[in-house]
Amino acid sequence: QVQLVESGGGLVQAGGSLRLSCAASGRSFSRYAMGWFRQAPGKEREFVAAISWSGGSTYYVDSVKGRFTISRDNAKNTVYLQMNSLKPEDSAVYYCAANSKPFYSGSYYYREYEYDSWGQGTQVTVSS
Repeated sequence: QVQLVESGGGLVQAGGSLRLSCAASGRSFSRYAMGWFRQAPGKEREFVAAISWSGGSTYYVDSVKGRFTISRDNAKNTVYLQMNSLKPEDSAVYYCAANSKPFYSGSYYYREYEYDSWGQGTQVTVSS
């Protein structure tokens, strides 16, 4: 499994921005699709964004399209989530996840069970 460590969470006012980072261990990071999920209090964990192993394809939940951008730097073994125009409903613990099936080309980036490694999460709080 891949070890994942998220950072970059915090408290921000509505309309503000944050950039989350997820550092991955190992030498095969560039082969893995990566995803971001979030869980708000009392709610189930939900898909936010994903990026293919090559970085050539990205996927977003409708509620963040146009505001969030997922990217990766394979040289740094890191995936990012740039979050702009934040809203109070974006408040949640954000989790980074890795799909360690090399060169995954399936269609289910939004499904939790496609990911086999998870970070510990980072809290994002957006005040109104």
